[in-house]
Amino acid sequence: MTDARSSAAEYLRFLAWVVGVAVLIALVGALPTRRMGGEEAIPAMIAGCVIGALASAAGGIPVALGRTARRNAPAGDPAQKLKAMMLAMALRLVVVVALGAAASLSGEFERVPLLLWIAIGYVALLAVDTWYAVKGF
Repeated sequence: MTDARSSAAEYLRFLAWVVGVAVLIALVGALPTRRMGGEEAIPAMIAGCVIGALASAAGGIPVALGRTARRNAPAGDPAQKLKAMMLAMALRLVVVVALGAAASLSGEFERVPLLLWIAIGYVALLAVDTWYAVKGF
């Protein structure tokens, strides 16, 4: 029971880092975005950061489940670790593409700032995702 709770606690800690980094990059990027794109670019920046954070959260799920399985298994299987990491990367990419396409095609956001901030958020949060995956395995 403590192993599952420990994995859940680690995942919640990962989510806190994801939210923290997403908020940080939004705060740092607000002024340049406003200067370059005007006021209408700010909602696109926020949406891009949220999309990146949601993709990271989704990508962390296979790693969290892999951590739980690893703790319950007698020996860590390298193939299972690799499978969990590959699934996390694929899930993260699918979520960011799906949400990014939906937001871009909705017409609610300025397209260029939205896509730029999705990319910035994706790259910034990739460091957090990598740290979480490496720490877990």
